[in-house]
Amino acid sequence: MRDHEFDCAIVINYYAPYVSGLTIHTQRIAEGLVERGHRVAVVATQHDKSLPLREVRGGVSVFRSPVRRTIGRGPVSPEFVSLALHVARRSAIVNPHAPMLEVGPIALGVRGRPLVTTHHMDLWLPSGAVNAVATRAVDVSTWAALRLSDAVVVNSTDQARGSKLWPLIKRRNWRGIAPPCLDRRGGEPSYRDGSGMHIGFLGRIVEDKGIEYLIRAFQMLDDPDARLLIGGDWVKVAGGGIEDRLRPLIGDDKRIQMLGLLSGSQIDNFYASIDVFALPSVAESFGTVQAEAMMVGVPSVTTNLPGGRSPVLETGFGRRIPPRDPAALARAITELAALTPEERAEGGRRARDLYSVDTSLDAYEELFQQVTPMRDHSSVIGARRQNTLMR
Repeated sequence: MRDHEFDCAIVINYYAPYVSGLTIHTQRIAEGLVERGHRVAVVATQHDKSLPLREVRGGVSVFRSPVRRTIGRGPVSPEFVSLALHVARRSAIVNPHAPMLEVGPIALGVRGRPLVTTHHMDLWLPSGAVNAVATRAVDVSTWAALRLSDAVVVNSTDQARGSKLWPLIKRRNWRGIAPPCLDRRGGEPSYRDGSGMHIGFLGRIVEDKGIEYLIRAFQMLDDPDARLLIGGDWVKVAGGGIEDRLRPLIGDDKRIQMLGLLSGSQIDNFYASIDVFALPSVAESFGTVQAEAMMVGVPSVTTNLPGGRSPVLETGFGRRIPPRDPAALARAITELAALTPEERAEGGRRARDLYSVDTSLDAYEELFQQVTPMRDHSSVIGARRQNTLMR
């Protein structure tokens, strides 16, 4: 008889239905493991009071702790650590996702269970004395968790080597596993407006995405038929969105559209509507959105930052530019817009070969099997075969 209720306990501050690259990454891993026959729990905060404290979502057992208040992007939940440890004791493997202030205490409290910490990126917050203290606290907590981990996952080797925690990471049992990305081919170009060049951004409308530099770069393009499509949420984002700062930059430029939050087939249609994807972040861990754009044959221009530049480095299907440089961004967009259909098709093939949900799940599953058997391997294979036949 097995001595655990769950094969894996994933711990993260924000989980679905919250929308961010990190939460989408985690949700795809959790639900993907469930589809492969594993029993998965997720421990998160109740970021929205309308959410239940306990539910099964996509086959995943979700446990949420109440949030007393929020400081910046950080939810304050006194019960979060104790809830995480309670679920950890019922699980074969514990997989916390950092950056997260509580990751150190959780790692310290895990006993007798393998600990696999996924470090998405070093915490980035806007400048300020309070944020500097918060960043330092999260760095110390993450350092403690990585020291205690049986294995460490990062999104790419480039991200790991660029991290301030690299001196520790390189001494651990670590590996780069790209986030699980969807093949979104087949969308309709329903957001397209005319035959001019269409540039797209998709993500949270927050300061670290560098959207203001994209708007300035686009306005350098003297093309009345060009369009800039900005998709993403600015209402329900931790720490607040910056839509009110972008509207004055856009002014009366009718070529720029703020589309709001997109989901499901809307995202497929968004990618089908653009010629170039732009991710001008000032802090970025990988950029699942740009990898998914590449997978449908849309090249990406992104900033030359460790982690965020990985998809462009690994595929060669895009351009890297310095952060906060609208002129360089405008030049790169123009260059990528001129790629031939053959070049776009080849770039899409390279991206699909590297990034997929199954590729990411295979790597996680292999690592989890390495630190401890999750379940009888034959049952996992059977679940895979059944899922394949059902597709």
